[in-house]
Amino acid sequence: MGDLLSKKLWNRLLLLVAFGLGTMAFVSAPALRTEEIAYQEKIGGVNFVSPAKKVGADCFNSLNRISSQWVALNPFAFGRPKEPKLSWDLDWQWWGERSEGIKTMIKYAKAQNLKVMIKPHIWVRGEGWAGDFVCDTEEDWATWETYYERYVMMYAQIAADYKIEAFCLGTEVRKSVKDRPHFWEQLIDKIRAVYGGKLTYAANWDNYMNVRFWNKLDYIGVDNYYPVSDQILPEVDDMIAAWEPFFEEMKGFSKKVDRPVLFTEYGYRSIDQTAWKQWLLPEHWENAEGEVNLTAQVNAYSALYKTFWQEDWVAGGFLWKWYARDNESGGKKDRDYTPQHKPVEALIKAWYQGSKS
Repeated sequence: MGDLLSKKLWNRLLLLVAFGLGTMAFVSAPALRTEEIAYQEKIGGVNFVSPAKKVGADCFNSLNRISSQWVALNPFAFGRPKEPKLSWDLDWQWWGERSEGIKTMIKYAKAQNLKVMIKPHIWVRGEGWAGDFVCDTEEDWATWETYYERYVMMYAQIAADYKIEAFCLGTEVRKSVKDRPHFWEQLIDKIRAVYGGKLTYAANWDNYMNVRFWNKLDYIGVDNYYPVSDQILPEVDDMIAAWEPFFEEMKGFSKKVDRPVLFTEYGYRSIDQTAWKQWLLPEHWENAEGEVNLTAQVNAYSALYKTFWQEDWVAGGFLWKWYARDNESGGKKDRDYTPQHKPVEALIKAWYQGSKS
């Protein structure tokens, strides 16, 4: 992992800045040595939760608390299991999931000099996750691909019209991506024809190596939810050690494909056992007692940053997740992913300040 000694010294400095000063605000970004240039250029962003109702231009003000300079906006299309048709821009959808909300929030972000990535999602009714979606026939697949292309190209055109910095052409559509790569390759070509910014795709952490078209994109997009500790309160050093095989796998893959890794999603809930199998956690904590664990969230973020954030093959990432209505979100009794109004904000700010050029 490079020069471990210098990295440890740097990480300790960051932690001293984040926690040793208590509640004092950070006055300026930590000084960076010449060899930290790759770290300085990191993308430090958030996945912005689509607001249900229209919000005002101040919706991004709270990002100043963590020095975030990027925001990922997440529109949604809807489908049903094994049904090939998709629908979007529906009257009953949340405002922030529709093109009207996306365009308005892009304007808000640009007014605050924030960089933007559009990251379209699919919600499969009755199942949620699009990763298991399949069609039974070639005809149905062709129909689904027609709808998906229309959906994504609409947002690619918005990305072009508003000159945003990055576009993600899909999120965790793993079976389609693995089994039908030619569709995605021609879709990339069509997006490139109208949009000139950076392109990626958001693959789930356990299947990014199944994507065959990374060479046509600018980043290897990984939704980073690796299970690295089953402890109720995971220790930072233990998680760093557990990260090693995953770290080496990603590093090797990045070198092989000749593309940097971008964490299109990463983050941890403020609950017990937060660094374990996150997709199982809702069943674990909803009926549990004493499950809020703010220190576990801090430790998990710390281990991830210490492991990846100074590597030149890591482009940065977008934490999951941040809400528009800041005064109603997060807090020390909250069990959700958001860092808002929790101790981990100070740690994120320390690392994001270092990444801010």
